[in-house]
Amino acid sequence: MKKRFTDEQIIRILREAESRDEPVKDLCKRHNISEQTFYRWRNKFGGMDV
Repeated sequence: MKKRFTDEQIIRILREAESRDEPVKDLCKRHNISEQTFYRWRNKFGGMDV
């Protein structure tokens, strides 16, 4: 299955979530991802830097 987001894009979204004072729900809606996807990415990529 083809990935919609590259690892770099995922990390950029996670960094955006850290830097903004915005609910995760709104961030997910803006990027067209589910909250479940966001939290899965955060668990997988949370400690990584690109």
